[in-house]
Amino acid sequence: MDTRYTRQSRRRARGAIRPAAIAIVAVVAVLAAASWFLIIKPHQDLVDTDAGAHPSTPVVAGREAPPPPVNVAAMSTNQLLSEARKAVNEQRLLAPAGNNAFEFYLKVLEKQPGNQVAADALRETFPVGSSVAEQAINQRDFTEAQRQIDLLAKADPANYTLTILRSKLDAQRKLQDREQQMASDKEKQAQLAAQKAVSDKAEADRQAAEVQQKALAEQQQKAAQARLAQQQQASSESARQPQASTASAASESLSASGSHGAVLVRNVSPRYPATAMRSNQEGWVELTFTVTPDGSVDDVKVVDAEPRHVFDRAAVEAVSRWKYQPATQNGAPVASQDKRRIVFKLN
Repeated sequence: MDTRYTRQSRRRARGAIRPAAIAIVAVVAVLAAASWFLIIKPHQDLVDTDAGAHPSTPVVAGREAPPPPVNVAAMSTNQLLSEARKAVNEQRLLAPAGNNAFEFYLKVLEKQPGNQVAADALRETFPVGSSVAEQAINQRDFTEAQRQIDLLAKADPANYTLTILRSKLDAQRKLQDREQQMASDKEKQAQLAAQKAVSDKAEADRQAAEVQQKALAEQQQKAAQARLAQQQQASSESARQPQASTASAASESLSASGSHGAVLVRNVSPRYPATAMRSNQEGWVELTFTVTPDGSVDDVKVVDAEPRHVFDRAAVEAVSRWKYQPATQNGAPVASQDKRRIVFKLN
């Protein structure tokens, strides 16, 4: 084969390929430009904010929403789309209720079910709306979160993201219920602890008062016993004094003649009545009695007393046990009468 012919064939083939490659590149460029202006750019015009924000930016909390338009039901499709674009620019995708982009787009689809702009906008902004609803869940605004999830479900009821959002909402509600229950239980425990502390303090105060009262009663009893002992000692001493004087008088009488009166030889101190001691009572009893020829005491009678019937029995019992040296007349023992006052005095 001729070499020159082969070279010419190759040149022709290369010349044919170059125009085809240029045509392909041109077609791709035209398609890219058309996609930008027909698909991407319109969508960005819908979602971009005046400052250039993207709908992926979460709704800014605390921003005051403008008042909702009047008579939304009477608005045309173009008016609803305009309100929707405005809501997207102001990041009002799902809130507030009645004045958000999703509700305006859904109204457009109610009026014109095949509206591609509204359908595309809902599909493209659905992920951002899901983030807004999740933010409401995390903030535990459960009523608002439920409303936003229901609004998302109207836009795309089969989207699996709704299942995730509903699960998160249910979990957060249960968590809040558990936390509230724990807080309630903790408050009840604190109240019970406070009540127990008050009860324990009252019981401790009562026991301390009982101990104090018991100690005071023991102290009073010891004081009363000490006063009784002093009274008995004083009575014994007062009884000895008459005995000594009587014995002295009898001795003088005996020395004068063969007759003398009865002489007390054994004195028994009276028992201080317990009731009188507890009430701090003092008094005296005046008695008359007979001294028999054998020296014993008989026929004891209460002549007077102050106070009456308080110390009588104790005085009679004590005097009845006294012993005398009997009176004598001409050297022979005889019965005689005697009168005594028994004094009952504390300390």
